[in-house]
Amino acid sequence: MNLTHFFLENREQIVELTLEHLWLVGISTLFAVLIGIPLGILSAHRPLWNKPVLGTANIIQTIPSLALFGFLLPVPWLGDRADRLAILALTLYALLPVIRNTYTGIRGVDPAVLEAGRGMGLAGRQLLLQVELPLALSVILSGIRVAVVVSVGLATIAAAIGAGGLGEFIFRGLAMVNNQLILAGAIPAAILALSADFGLGWLEKRLRPQ
Repeated sequence: MNLTHFFLENREQIVELTLEHLWLVGISTLFAVLIGIPLGILSAHRPLWNKPVLGTANIIQTIPSLALFGFLLPVPWLGDRADRLAILALTLYALLPVIRNTYTGIRGVDPAVLEAGRGMGLAGRQLLLQVELPLALSVILSGIRVAVVVSVGLATIAAAIGAGGLGEFIFRGLAMVNNQLILAGAIPAAILALSADFGLGWLEKRLRPQ
């Protein structure tokens, strides 16, 4: 049986696992954005928070993925549901690029532009929402793009704890020494990562200040 025939015969299961994979990546990226952008803004505006926030995110990034899953398994509410555990782990891994790029984007805004905004009567939240974030948006989106691509790859490992996704094919194929099963998980995951990278990269260029 060739690979194309295998994909056609198992298309329903491939689609189902791809949707599970997208769910894990999508919800974890959303949480990372909701947490990471405010932390990046805080780090940019409060220098004392910079090292603790980025340092913690860096430490999390250095923990091997399977080890992090193992650390989180004993937590009662998380350990009961593999998908919850996987989403939390993926969220933690996605935080660093979001926080770092938000910090870089905010700090990279031209002080002269900020001063002009203050001269127009903007202060505090208005300056952030109307000047800093719009100018930093393409840099922030670059961090989100990195977070999504990393999450697509790491989500395959979530199958090791029963969280579903395309990693199920990969782990099953490794156990059975079946290349078709491995490729059934690896090819859609690679397509998802490349599509996210291309789509978000295009959007990033469109939003880059001229």
